[in-house]
Amino acid sequence: MFDTPANIEVFRAITVKHALLFYDKTGRKVNTAYSPKSMLLATEQITGKKFKRGQYKEAAAALDEFIKNK
Repeated sequence: MFDTPANIEVFRAITVKHALLFYDKTGRKVNTAYSPKSMLLATEQITGKKFKRGQYKEAAAALDEFIKNK
Protein backbone atom coordinates (compact mmCIF):
# COMPACT_ATOMS: atom_id res chain seq x y z
CA MET A 1 0.00 0.00 0.00
CA PHE A 2 2.78 2.48 0.88
CA ASP A 3 5.07 1.43 -1.93
CA THR A 4 5.29 4.63 -3.98
CA PRO A 5 6.59 8.09 -3.01
CA ALA A 6 3.06 9.54 -3.26
CA ASN A 7 1.63 6.88 -0.95
CA ILE A 8 4.50 7.36 1.51
CA GLU A 9 3.71 11.10 1.60
CA VAL A 10 0.06 10.29 2.37
CA PHE A 11 1.16 8.01 5.21
CA ARG A 12 3.39 10.80 6.53
CA ALA A 13 0.47 13.24 6.37
CA ILE A 14 -1.80 10.83 8.27
CA THR A 15 0.84 10.32 10.96
CA VAL A 16 1.56 14.03 11.44
CA LYS A 17 -2.16 14.87 11.42
CA HIS A 18 -2.89 12.49 14.28
CA ALA A 19 0.18 13.64 16.20
CA LEU A 20 -0.99 17.27 15.88
CA LEU A 21 -4.50 16.40 17.09
CA PHE A 22 -3.07 14.44 20.03
CA TYR A 23 -0.80 17.34 20.99
CA ASP A 24 -3.64 19.87 20.67
CA LYS A 25 -5.91 17.77 22.89
CA THR A 26 -3.43 16.66 25.56
CA GLY A 27 -0.41 18.95 25.34
CA ARG A 28 1.80 15.87 25.14
CA LYS A 29 4.08 14.85 22.28
CA VAL A 30 3.70 11.37 20.80
CA ASN A 31 7.50 11.04 20.95
CA THR A 32 10.53 13.28 21.41
CA ALA A 33 11.03 13.85 17.68
CA TYR A 34 7.51 15.24 17.27
CA SER A 35 7.93 18.69 18.79
CA PRO A 36 5.19 21.19 17.94
CA LYS A 37 7.61 23.11 15.74
CA SER A 38 8.73 20.01 13.83
CA MET A 39 5.12 18.90 13.29
CA LEU A 40 4.18 22.31 11.89
CA LEU A 41 7.28 22.33 9.67
CA ALA A 42 6.38 18.87 8.34
CA THR A 43 2.86 20.12 7.66
CA GLU A 44 4.27 23.08 5.74
CA GLN A 45 6.46 20.74 3.66
CA ILE A 46 3.52 18.48 2.86
CA THR A 47 0.82 21.09 2.18
CA GLY A 48 2.85 24.13 1.15
CA LYS A 49 0.90 26.28 3.63
CA LYS A 50 2.48 28.20 6.53
CA PHE A 51 1.27 27.81 10.10
CA LYS A 52 2.04 29.77 13.23
CA ARG A 53 2.60 28.37 16.69
CA GLY A 54 -0.66 27.15 18.17
CA GLN A 55 -2.42 26.51 14.86
CA TYR A 56 -2.51 22.76 15.39
CA LYS A 57 -6.15 22.21 14.45
CA GLU A 58 -5.75 24.32 11.33
CA ALA A 59 -2.65 22.35 10.34
CA ALA A 60 -4.46 19.06 10.95
CA ALA A 61 -7.36 20.26 8.79
CA ALA A 62 -4.94 21.18 5.98
CA LEU A 63 -3.38 17.72 6.21
CA ASP A 64 -6.84 16.14 6.13
CA GLU A 65 -7.61 18.08 2.95
CA PHE A 66 -4.29 16.94 1.45
CA ILE A 67 -5.09 13.31 2.30
CA LYS A 68 -8.58 13.48 0.81
CA ASN A 69 -7.26 15.01 -2.42
CA LYS A 70 -4.66 12.29 -2.97
